[in-house]
Amino acid sequence: MSQKFIKSQNKNSSSQAFGKYFAQAVYDNHFVGTDELAEFIQRQASVKKSDIKAVLQELGEALKHFFEMGQKIKLNGIGIFKVGFSSIGVTKLEDCGAQTITTRRILFQPETSRVVVGQEKKPDGSVKQRYVNAISLLKDVTFEETHDNAMNTETESSGSGSSNSGSGGGTTGGGASDPGDGPNGD
Repeated sequence: MSQKFIKSQNKNSSSQAFGKYFAQAVYDNHFVGTDELAEFIQRQASVKKSDIKAVLQELGEALKHFFEMGQKIKLNGIGIFKVGFSSIGVTKLEDCGAQTITTRRILFQPETSRVVVGQEKKPDGSVKQRYVNAISLLKDVTFEETHDNAMNTETESSGSGSSNSGSGGGTTGGGASDPGDGPNGD
């Protein structure tokens, strides 16, 4: 199987990317739920579906507990989860507090690994490697154009990857970093 996409034209006349075509993700109407996920894991491992479901249920509770403690959670092979939020700006320091927090969300940073994509030998004899950071969960995902009208297109909330964006690239975790976050939303 592969991730499906359609070709979509940017029709926003005020965009620098007006008239350009972008690949836009298309998703099946079916959500994979806990039961189906547990069945899949059961086929891959020697653990019973009921035990897997119990662990997945407890995972949600554990994530909530550690988020409440102000901690980040790293799941090997998956990535890092942490709390993010937006806040309204105020002019006085003493007016800034929990009451100014307007939205809360979970930020996800997928696990990545460095993949060497080339190298060049410098005149001094040293070798400079070119690399990319590959998202581990996506390394074997293939892409395929579809014309199936039964599938749903989904525009990311940040606008990246949609036909309205000029970049054509997507972001993970739902958008821009918050003020006070590190350079990569950390």
